[in-house]
Amino acid sequence: MIQLTPSAVSEVRRLLTKETTPGAGLRLMVKGGGCSGLSYGLNFDAKKDGDQDFTFEDVHVFVDPKSYLYLKGITLDYVEALEGRGFKFINPNADKTCGCGESFSV
Repeated sequence: MIQLTPSAVSEVRRLLTKETTPGAGLRLMVKGGGCSGLSYGLNFDAKKDGDQDFTFEDVHVFVDPKSYLYLKGITLDYVEALEGRGFKFINPNADKTCGCGESFSV
């Protein structure tokens, strides 16, 4: 299961209004790299064969099977603070996370 906070759903919805890909949703992924070994990725994309599809109100989130192994149980939040704003991954599977929060290891 993947969770999105209400602020993340609101921000994804806002960003999707600018997207032109038919059937686009938020794609969450894991890539090799980053200072802790694996890094998070986000983009807008259409659903592909084999994807997990999670729906939050009118927002779809797609995760490929390989990435889902690392992202199962995460919560995606959107924060606005003095230090900046952006999406924050809260991953209970991560043993170690880098200081910027963009990479992790399991």
